[in-house]
Amino acid sequence: MLVACSDGYVRFPVTPEAQRSLGADVEVIVLDSTNISAFTRPAHGFAATSLPSGRQWSYLVGQGDILSVIVFNHPELTLPAGEQRTAAESGFQVSNDGTFNYPYIGSVQASGRQVEQIRSDISERLREFIPDPQVDVRVAAYNAQAVVISGEVKTPNRQALRAVPLTLIEAVNAAGGFTDTADLRAVTVQRSGKVYTVDVQGFLSSGPLQNNPVLRNGDIVNVPRRRAEEAYLLGEVASPNVVDLSREQITLTQALTRRGGLREGRADARGVLVFRQQGEATRVFQLDVSNPVGLLLGTRFVLEPGDVLYVLRSSMQRWNDTITRLLPTVRAIDVTKDL
Repeated sequence: MLVACSDGYVRFPVTPEAQRSLGADVEVIVLDSTNISAFTRPAHGFAATSLPSGRQWSYLVGQGDILSVIVFNHPELTLPAGEQRTAAESGFQVSNDGTFNYPYIGSVQASGRQVEQIRSDISERLREFIPDPQVDVRVAAYNAQAVVISGEVKTPNRQALRAVPLTLIEAVNAAGGFTDTADLRAVTVQRSGKVYTVDVQGFLSSGPLQNNPVLRNGDIVNVPRRRAEEAYLLGEVASPNVVDLSREQITLTQALTRRGGLREGRADARGVLVFRQQGEATRVFQLDVSNPVGLLLGTRFVLEPGDVLYVLRSSMQRWNDTITRLLPTVRAIDVTKDL
């Protein structure tokens, strides 16, 4: 760990007095095998949605649906689909008042009912004309219930709901899938005047069913554009730069490796620092990567948006001076990120 000695140079390990000199709002944490497990996942973790998952699903016939009605052994009561007509074209369309007319029995209530209920109604009423009628009712064309998929999907569209339940992931796939700029953690579903946020990334990575809800009639799904989520590599890194964290989790070792590693001959491998702003306080993580054990530990430390990764220059830099000089920059970056 780092320490400010009387000669002003960086030394190891740090003393309690050296940490206190940085101020009460700064906490220095040395990463080692005893505490690294606490930093293997981003702080935001998985967010469960408050949208009811509603795994049970039963399609209710509605206005505009077209029904196919078959009475076995009575072809005169069935409108056959010929070579020029599909089952939908030869079926019975549910009118605006929710009914359709059927031979012998007249108006049949369809809207708001399951096909089994419609079949039972027709069978019961046909008994006056046909002994023990065998009736089959199916939806030939689904037009009444639908959802809308918009935003950062490849083919925004309107999708009809059918007898088989439609989940959020299935609807997105039917819309061509997510675009490269989609924010999978902030998908919204508008239902009955309320807007629910769904962490789809949480479902894909952890599998909680509530984050892949069954969609309902009238749902509007919107996939927002991903906001920038970045960490910053500074100091004695071969190629200081910004690290994009919005697409994947990136560890400390990955970030260093992707930017060419430490600057040879100038970097102090014992002094790899990560500054993390948490409210008014600042946590400073220090990792010694001068040996393979440190690099392995770094593969378990996950960077978070706003982190500043700074590599010290040799052991000639002053510990307190380094921290004190960098804190305003780190805090300014955090304020900019919030804005």
